[in-house]
Amino acid sequence: MIPLRPARAGLSALAFALTLAGCASVPGTPGALTQAKSSPVELNLVSINDFHGNLEASAYKLASQGSTGTETVKAGGIDVLGGALAAFRKEDKDLLFVGAGDLVGASPALSSMWADEPSIIAMNRMGLVASALGNHEFDQGSKELLRQQHGGCDSPRPSKACQIATSFEGAGFTYLATNVIDQASGKNLVPGWRIVDVKGVKVGLIGAVLRDVPSVAVASAIKGLSFLDEADSINKVLPAMRAQGAQVFVVLIHEGGHTGEPFDKVNCDGLEGPIVGIVKKLDPAIRLVLTGHSHKGYLCKVDGRVVTQADAMGHLLSRIKMTVDPVSGKVEDIQVRNVVMAPDAFAPDPQLGAYLQDVRARSQAALAKPVAHIGGAVARKENDDGESALGGMIADAVLDATRSQGAQIGLMNPGGIRKDLEVGEGGVVSFGQAQAVLPFGNTLVVQDLRGAQLRELLEQQWKREGTGYMLQVSNSLSYQWDSTRPPGQRVVPGSVKVDGKPLEDGTTYRVVANNFLADGGDNFPALAAGTRRVDTGMRDLDALIAHLKQGAGGASPAAPQPRIKKVR
Repeated sequence: MIPLRPARAGLSALAFALTLAGCASVPGTPGALTQAKSSPVELNLVSINDFHGNLEASAYKLASQGSTGTETVKAGGIDVLGGALAAFRKEDKDLLFVGAGDLVGASPALSSMWADEPSIIAMNRMGLVASALGNHEFDQGSKELLRQQHGGCDSPRPSKACQIATSFEGAGFTYLATNVIDQASGKNLVPGWRIVDVKGVKVGLIGAVLRDVPSVAVASAIKGLSFLDEADSINKVLPAMRAQGAQVFVVLIHEGGHTGEPFDKVNCDGLEGPIVGIVKKLDPAIRLVLTGHSHKGYLCKVDGRVVTQADAMGHLLSRIKMTVDPVSGKVEDIQVRNVVMAPDAFAPDPQLGAYLQDVRARSQAALAKPVAHIGGAVARKENDDGESALGGMIADAVLDATRSQGAQIGLMNPGGIRKDLEVGEGGVVSFGQAQAVLPFGNTLVVQDLRGAQLRELLEQQWKREGTGYMLQVSNSLSYQWDSTRPPGQRVVPGSVKVDGKPLEDGTTYRVVANNFLADGGDNFPALAAGTRRVDTGMRDLDALIAHLKQGAGGASPAAPQPRIKKVR
């Protein structure tokens, strides 16, 4: 039995009992079979996903099994993660630490201002063995992705690369993606799989990223790459892995799902989303699937397989114990739990703590620089109509920044808003706080859309599976929508107005959005059909900061006047 450490005062630890049993039949002398017992081997794994360069602890809203409400705690940080792993390794020195993608990208300034090198270095020091590629590993293009893997200073962002240190050795772990193909060579961009010997058992790690990367990545960043079906690609490599001696197969995949069940409920059965269909197609030999992308914590079963995820930002680590027959490779049992990385649960790792302090010291001057004064924090949470105070503010900001280029409507995708806009004492907004909201460094693209295309764009908000995905709009655009109408017809006829005037299908409107969204990202292909496109080269972050400065003097960033209205 694994000794349990408290995740946080008030949080009950999950029982983690493991029955040791099993035997295997092996050939004996010619003409007879001899039954020989083999002691089961316990393989311990720890999984992280969607770390997103969060070197420091951050707020985590959790609702554990048996609780009556939601509790907000501070969780994560590389010092606490390192301390937890050190504690786990005292129980099993052969523990296997793996990831399910998005270790970097969309990162706070503390990591992103140094080209995410501190986060790669931290993962190296924590002993990460392998990780699936995530969509955010492609944010700066395949050249930068490969530099982060192999090291060096030849980067598309030279002002950031090799600035925290004079050299960069790259990832000590292996990025894996069996379904990403370089079109020029016809080969995998990175290895698809890796075999690791743990206690004499050959464990095959298989990586994959969601095949819909083109819908969530800047087109120029993935030019020349193909993204294939996840399950087909995973199943295809099993024969080669068996030929290399692999006995146990573990999938690391950057795709996920969601469930209303608590993050710590074992064997949850309410998982929904893209990962479910993928898991159902996998070869029966695959019993464990470690997932990411959806930023949820769950410990589920799908068709008898264990499917886990550890939320995001380092808030949780997933602990997995597999009982394996070392002769046959049969997985006899899998036990899982999600552990909250609360600072009072584990003694922080002193070396990682010192490294974090060093990065903070190097970054402090730039991050602490005041950029504006506002009346209070601004939240990204959307109301029932589908708009948020922060989303509307950003849409207004990008519109204000490009009015001189004819822009009439500003748009923002909610997935690009990574955190609430926080403020310091006296309403001071620092560069670090602003950058945490818009960390991608996207540029603003202005283009023409006809009224009919704009209407089509609004209808595309309900193309996503199960729910709407509401674009945040500037104060120049307003409309109503009806949830009882079928997808494709939810915008109330006659309700769309631009600058207070009814939308005309044949009229051309000038629209501004970040380059990711303007390329059709987040499943908005209507934007990719725009004409007279101009990439202004202006960053969305700079537009937001300029907009905040216009509100200096204590003006309150109150919720915008309603632009989107849900009528039913």
